[in-house]
Amino acid sequence: MNDREVGSADSYAQAGVSQSDADLSVSLLVAALAKINVGRPSRQVDLSGHYAAVMKLDETTGIALSTDGVGTKLKVAEELGRYDTVGIDCIAMNVNDIICVGAEPIALLDYLAVEKADPEQCGQIGVGLARGAELAGIEIPGGELAQLGDLINGFDIAGACFGTVALDSVIDGSAVSPGDVVIGLPSSGIHSNGYTLARKALGGNDAVSFDDDRLGRPLGEILLEPTEIYVKAVMDLLRSDAQVNGLAHITSGGLDNLLRLKSEVTYEIDDPLEPQPIFGLIQDRAGVPEDEMYEVFNMGCGFCCVVPPESEGAALAVLQGHYPGARRIGSVSAGPAEVRRV
Repeated sequence: MNDREVGSADSYAQAGVSQSDADLSVSLLVAALAKINVGRPSRQVDLSGHYAAVMKLDETTGIALSTDGVGTKLKVAEELGRYDTVGIDCIAMNVNDIICVGAEPIALLDYLAVEKADPEQCGQIGVGLARGAELAGIEIPGGELAQLGDLINGFDIAGACFGTVALDSVIDGSAVSPGDVVIGLPSSGIHSNGYTLARKALGGNDAVSFDDDRLGRPLGEILLEPTEIYVKAVMDLLRSDAQVNGLAHITSGGLDNLLRLKSEVTYEIDDPLEPQPIFGLIQDRAGVPEDEMYEVFNMGCGFCCVVPPESEGAALAVLQGHYPGARRIGSVSAGPAEVRRV
């Protein structure tokens, strides 16, 4: 993601992801990068903290940039020996960020780091990348395969995504105002965030087997369910008559990701989407408070669209054509910048 995303909350820290260390690391990185001097005026559009960066190509056109990976969901793929879905996750985590600024994703370059090249594994990963690219309507014109046996144990995959947007159509969330409606789009499950906590909750001495079907499907299948790709739904929304004031990819941090939109308002979530059963299983086994679950996971809502009330009907007509479960989950009110579940 453009703004360097970090984990959160007590249970997450106990699982090995330190919020305080991550925050300090990000601040030092940002401080160093702020000193870059290329000897000319910056081409950056001021979107600090948003989902994607936008650079000015000329007076009318911008290029949107984002980079992200799949995270420790890859450990589940390794344990199951199944790699044909994680490429979809890599595409999704990138294109879902690009569309948040109103840009249309065009292409992605992948970076695959492996301990040792395994043709079968790489072929499966390629299958997922190709499927994800088709779902997002993008091309993959190139990438990199690096064998790093001295550095890593296993593999990692990440991508860098590129899109285009008219500079006068960039959506940064500054238009969000009291009275606006928040529409939630269903997630497909955990997506690609919170797996460090999820794996700890489901593992241990009394680990839940990947073959366990108490949730109606084998647990391994549920954990590898690919991240939903929202490109086509959001592109159709942007081409419709509905006015769109803000777009938010709900990842680590949950609905608090709405605060990345550039408007000092309060988001009141009074009718959240129903979380999938996998979240309840994680919560019960790890004893995680509900508030913390909403800080770490998407809890059934993978993307939010903020529209004025007069556009609610038109927006829902478009979005429900792709996701019948899409609906209003809350509204915007005057107040401090916060997300409040009411």
